[in-house]
Amino acid sequence: MEEGQVYQSSDQTNYVYDEVFPALPESANPAPHNDIKICNNKMRVGSSVITQVFRVPADERRYDHNNSFGEKESVRTCSAIMKETGAVIEIATSKDMSLTFLVTGKTDSVMDARRKILSNFQTQASSKLSIPKEHHRWILGKAGGRLKDLEKSTATKISVPGINEHSDEITVTGTREGIDKAIHEMQVISDEQSKKAFERIPVLKVYHPFISGAYNENANAIMNHTGCRIHIPPPSAQVDEITIAGEKEGVAAAKDKILKQISACEKFTTVGVEVAKMQHKYVIGPKGTGIAEILQSTGVSVEMPPLDSQKETITLRGPQDKLGSALNMVYGKANSVQAATVDAPSWIHKYIIGRKGANIKQITQDLSKVHVQFTEKEDKITIEGLPEEVEQAKAKLRELTAEMVDKLTYATLHVDPKYYKHIIGRNGANVNRLKEQTGVVINISDADQNVIRIEGDKDGVAAAKQELEDMIAKMELEKEKDVIIDWKYHKLLIGQKGEAIKDTKEKFGQVLITFPPQEEKSDIVKLRGPKDDVDKCHKYLLKKVKEIVESSYQIQIPAFQCHKYIIGKRGATIQKLREETNTIIDMPSENSNSDTITITGKKENVEKAKELIIKIQNEQNNVVTDDVSIPPKMYNSLIGAGGKLIRSITEDCGGVSIKFPSNESNSDKVVLRGTKENVKKAIKMLLEQVNEHEQNSFIAHVRANPAHHKYLIGKYGANINRIRESTGTRIIFPSEKDEDKEQIVIQGKKEGVEQAEAE
Repeated sequence: MEEGQVYQSSDQTNYVYDEVFPALPESANPAPHNDIKICNNKMRVGSSVITQVFRVPADERRYDHNNSFGEKESVRTCSAIMKETGAVIEIATSKDMSLTFLVTGKTDSVMDARRKILSNFQTQASSKLSIPKEHHRWILGKAGGRLKDLEKSTATKISVPGINEHSDEITVTGTREGIDKAIHEMQVISDEQSKKAFERIPVLKVYHPFISGAYNENANAIMNHTGCRIHIPPPSAQVDEITIAGEKEGVAAAKDKILKQISACEKFTTVGVEVAKMQHKYVIGPKGTGIAEILQSTGVSVEMPPLDSQKETITLRGPQDKLGSALNMVYGKANSVQAATVDAPSWIHKYIIGRKGANIKQITQDLSKVHVQFTEKEDKITIEGLPEEVEQAKAKLRELTAEMVDKLTYATLHVDPKYYKHIIGRNGANVNRLKEQTGVVINISDADQNVIRIEGDKDGVAAAKQELEDMIAKMELEKEKDVIIDWKYHKLLIGQKGEAIKDTKEKFGQVLITFPPQEEKSDIVKLRGPKDDVDKCHKYLLKKVKEIVESSYQIQIPAFQCHKYIIGKRGATIQKLREETNTIIDMPSENSNSDTITITGKKENVEKAKELIIKIQNEQNNVVTDDVSIPPKMYNSLIGAGGKLIRSITEDCGGVSIKFPSNESNSDKVVLRGTKENVKKAIKMLLEQVNEHEQNSFIAHVRANPAHHKYLIGKYGANINRIRESTGTRIIFPSEKDEDKEQIVIQGKKEGVEQAEAE
């Protein structure tokens, strides 16, 4: 099939592309089995479905798709384009590293996909051409339709300046081939609209090289002589015509010259010559210079088969007496560079290349005209260059390959991915240790999610494989378990310098216990080891946590300046208290402003220690316990938000203890304990707070029609704010949720409430 050719498919057509075009996945997830069949087996499509085949030459591939990860990246890119356009894309890499694409779908989808593919996979160029401003609308077409069609057919991006812009330059971006096609089409459209003469001459595609001449010499000569423009379609466009535009006389003269040239071409002879496909690119030369040289020297055109076809026949067309010279030039160019291959398993390529290319540099350092190419997933090495140098490189590579094949081997292990992190170890510690010990390469690939590959010398591979198999066998008998333990207790479980957890690890030597970093504040402790040991360790840790929680009950009581009596001579009293109650008793330091004793331990032990300390304090004449009657309804007001008010009274009264009765007791007795002076002072402050609250809690109700409320409030609340400030009261109007919409509540001191009520 010719490059860019479109064919209509019928219901009876069978497509067998599996060998040439490996199917792409339609998404990152595996597709259902029946979907794969649709892509790769018999495709039944209606007459509206077309298929296009086109290629991207190796020297025009974008660099970001031409690296060691190119295949994966290409698949991802094509998958994205398929989703965007609805077309089905298949891709194949040729031996010369060119890419061949097969795109199937509705016409618009295929054209859109082709443009996106070329934009992503082929290097992009940009060209500008001047077209008279008045011709731009013909290029755009109705609602821009003609321009869109042109962009799709040439796979380019065409920017036409706006009506208000003074520029007449049109910019075309895309592949060089697409740009040439687009420029040709736009020039023809412009010439058709020109007021000057315009001619379309039917000319077979095979005669175009003779009309244009080598390096466009003939066409330029005719244009210079006649003053007209000649547009010859680019080589990639399958168009059998040439257009001429200009003054009437010039067009007629140019047409006459072209027709004479066509008559001469019709007498030319053709000959086919077989040249190995691998050598065709040397005949073509960089950017077609090889073919141009032959045409310039001999007047013979060289017709090459498409690069993506398997044909090896090159056709020479020209005068009979010049075909021999042209044939010699073709053979000369084809044989100027020799190509050879060396069989070498693809996995061994990197070892042949060597670290930082050391091995391959040693082979090629004296062979400056040799190019060695390693292709991913191909079990061969390609060598190109001067014949004598190619033979030398081939011999050296064969020798090195044989040495590597004899020395190196590989092994694969099928492993559940859940074991990967343990095989790799923290920061790669396990796998790096194994690599250093055995000298092998270990690949744990994301692509093959259950395969580990080991490469290296035979002894190293065997040793690494055995150790990994032992490690995996051990892990298969193990289990991993998460224990949920409040992160606040992790420090206590670990102990000072890890002493506490050391005992646990000795008790369960086969279990790996992993605590999360303290800053993460995570509650998950991970256990890994033999199943029975993990379960026992789990129960043991929970038991220890329970003991820690039970031993973490804590209360604080005021010292009431009885430090020396509680501590005793040389600490004897407090030491005895600690031993008798099995608690931790922390006394404030001598220089501390605090007067608080902290007791920590099991609840019953803490309460016992508290009673003993209170007993010591009571034995001193200065500490008393007293109570005062306060209505329970006042308790919340006395305590204050967040306990602020009662805390301030305690602090002002030397740390006196104030205890309110529980809700269930039905008592109104508030118990105070401390020094006589402080208890007396605290009772006085409590009663003052009660009295002040009662004075400020006088309430009156005023009724007013809801329609009048806004007048009572005033503009921006002016009236009500004045009354509040002058009387010191709170005035509450009914909200939308209140059932009684007339009742207004006034709260404050009695005299203030009465004054507000009067106003």
